[in-house]
Amino acid sequence: MIRKDKLANGLTLITESMPDVRSVCIGIWLRRGSRNEPAKVNGISHFIEHLVFKGTESRTAREIALAMDSVGGQMDAFTSKEYTCFYSKVLDEHLPLAVDLLSDIVQRPRFDPVELERERKVVLEEIQMVEDSPDELIYDLFSEHFYPRHVLGRPIQGTAETLRGMSRRQLLSFFRRSYRPENMLVVAAGHLRHGRAKQLIRRGLGNMCPGKRTRSKSAAPRTHCGLVLRPKKELSQLHLLMGLPAWPERYAKRYSLYVMNALLGGTMSSRLFQKIREERGLVYSVYSAVNAFVDSGFLAIYAATSPRNGAEVVRLVIDELRDLRDNGPTAEELQMAKEHLKGSLMLSLESTASRMSNLARQEIYYGRQFTLEETLDGVERVTPRQVRELARRLLQGRKLGLAAVGRVHQLKLDEKALRI
Repeated sequence: MIRKDKLANGLTLITESMPDVRSVCIGIWLRRGSRNEPAKVNGISHFIEHLVFKGTESRTAREIALAMDSVGGQMDAFTSKEYTCFYSKVLDEHLPLAVDLLSDIVQRPRFDPVELERERKVVLEEIQMVEDSPDELIYDLFSEHFYPRHVLGRPIQGTAETLRGMSRRQLLSFFRRSYRPENMLVVAAGHLRHGRAKQLIRRGLGNMCPGKRTRSKSAAPRTHCGLVLRPKKELSQLHLLMGLPAWPERYAKRYSLYVMNALLGGTMSSRLFQKIREERGLVYSVYSAVNAFVDSGFLAIYAATSPRNGAEVVRLVIDELRDLRDNGPTAEELQMAKEHLKGSLMLSLESTASRMSNLARQEIYYGRQFTLEETLDGVERVTPRQVRELARRLLQGRKLGLAAVGRVHQLKLDEKALRI
């Protein structure tokens, strides 16, 4: 059973009882991410996500870690373009400890100058690690050129330059403006009672003072599809990310989009996987994904191949997109894609962490929770005609954006070749 409450200070609480498990996953979600940052402090949300674990007014970083380890629990965090999450997974009997720890780090971090400089080095290493991880780097490269001069095009972790320039004063100011109850929601799923969870949250976060309402996001972006190349001669593979504009998260026909993505490149039986990997043996990894935000979105297709095969892989992707646009899906592959989506969803919701995350995203983007039956019905209602019409809207007369990382001098392509 899903229940939703709002505390007097504006904090939203959502719980879902799962009586057949022993664990609880609880998350404190901030409706702020990297798109809410000024350009000069790009990466500040991610840096703060790190710093709150480095000690509070009453606990050292070691004491925070020991408290969670002593009960066999897990505690972590992540930052995205549009939200930040701090979460813990524990046995039901340790929920009070999880609430206490999470409440402490999001309200009373010390931002100790010594710890701050130490963690700055850690995040700089993380930024360098992305440079050495082409499958991650290529998303930053693509986004930067797909969303030119817009916050959605900036890397979540920031750059070495912006990170080095952040002062403790700037960090404290951004933290105090952002970490307010009206910007936050607490979501918990697992073996719990709503009333008890509400008591714990009121005790831990009920005294937070609300602030003035601030603008929640930047202006909607314009997109650009072009060719961008990043030479990395040390790589043996050429990493490719192709994409084109799609729709925001709340798109009315999103179920058709999910089904289309699944049959295009979302499964091992998908068109791209079968054509490019199984029939041609040109790649080890190829997939498609829908990336959606409040006011924008794109369909992405990733592949890694030998540099000499890059142009052929791009051509095969375009051929499959054209076929989907012109002929639509077969009834068989449509049904397979729908069954895959429904099965994956039901399996994922056996996890308290997935359940918690699903509830939070629904609240952030829709302001309500969808029942499992409602979602399954939405997928099942998708027809071949709906997918064909959506594919035509998405692909007719379009040009792919393409980012490539590796030995790009062997990629013999120009922008004309990216026309679908």
